[in-house]
Amino acid sequence: MTHSDTDVIIAGGGLAGATLALALARVAPALRVTVVEAFPLSADALPESYQPSYDARSTALAWGSRLVFEELGLWSRLSEHATPIRHIHVSDRGRFGATRLAASEYGQEALGYVVDNRWMGLCLMRELLDTGTQWHAPAEVTGMEPCQHGVSVAVRTGDDTRTITGQCLIVADGGRSGLREKLGFQPRHHGYEQNALIANVSTSDSHQFTAFERFTDTGPMALLPHGSPSRAGRQSALVWTLSDKELGEVLEMSDGDKCQRLQERFGWRLGRFTRIGECNHYPLKLTTVDEPVRPGVALVGNAAHALHPVAGQGFNLALRGLMTLAEQFRLAAEQGLSPGDFHILRRYHELHSPDWKQTVQFSDSLIRIFGKSPAPVAVARDAGLVGLDLLPGAKRLFARKAMGTGGRRAVINGPAASGKI
Repeated sequence: MTHSDTDVIIAGGGLAGATLALALARVAPALRVTVVEAFPLSADALPESYQPSYDARSTALAWGSRLVFEELGLWSRLSEHATPIRHIHVSDRGRFGATRLAASEYGQEALGYVVDNRWMGLCLMRELLDTGTQWHAPAEVTGMEPCQHGVSVAVRTGDDTRTITGQCLIVADGGRSGLREKLGFQPRHHGYEQNALIANVSTSDSHQFTAFERFTDTGPMALLPHGSPSRAGRQSALVWTLSDKELGEVLEMSDGDKCQRLQERFGWRLGRFTRIGECNHYPLKLTTVDEPVRPGVALVGNAAHALHPVAGQGFNLALRGLMTLAEQFRLAAEQGLSPGDFHILRRYHELHSPDWKQTVQFSDSLIRIFGKSPAPVAVARDAGLVGLDLLPGAKRLFARKAMGTGGRRAVINGPAASGKI
């Protein structure tokens, strides 16, 4: 592995790419890692302190993801602005069925956490400053070709393009850059004919660290506790599913009318909606790639799979995959093998595939079951929510999915393990 410029090239320095870079620095420090990121990055630009913004976009981290970040040495810093989810309330609008989960039932302090994306990125950058990770930013990967000692990757910076040779290219720049398709991967898309509207909202009542999953006749919505990690406040992160027509109507409304429409759809479990922040939106679709690995290249994160956000599984699934990949790279380094060896990448895919298939099925089934459906189906799913709340075994399985403790995760300097409750 000494005939190339670097060992692992990561295209994309966002949450997935930066997490993989940190995992490799912890798990396989002998590997040379180079990250190519489109946005400018500078150690001097990192702020000394972090002041959360009301309009900050956030990510729901499952309990299993906390365990991963603890292993990476990141959690003590990340937890400074991580709002705990201590309760989950799942309900079907206009019907009596509901399911409730509480962290205390499983002897844990939280079922998960809500963290601002920018804060997570800053924490990752600060940790990476102390590693040997190399960065090319602002720059982007525009192509890749096999070469004698691995892969030859074209990196464009402004008007200039240079070539970097490595053992393996990891595509971690999401599903919108087009690099995945340039390299010949064929994603499959299933549109839900819906859109996700993302915003932060305030309510007259405290969230009491409760996450709400609310299924309505027009689509699901989620409200996640946001703000202070120690004091139950009145701010929540909203994921609101809307049709094209409904989205257009809502975007044209005043903030007061948006709150009123949201009140009609969600109800009064958090009191009155008093404020809604900046609204972002995007069309919803399930994207999967059946074979996300080839000799010398692998897709991770949203480049490999993108899920409906209402179940909060996307980044947590990606994180488990990243740790599985890092584990395989560690084993390859110990055996003197190239991380781009197809046997190494195929083994990673074999290990991660059951997790992503089950998670995709879980997320997709929620949308199909709780989407628009005839009255008999609605009655049946309502009874199912009641049964889920009453049957300990079924509820425990649901809790394992919610907490992200059912998939594999790597243990630094040790064998793989599965979290259990």
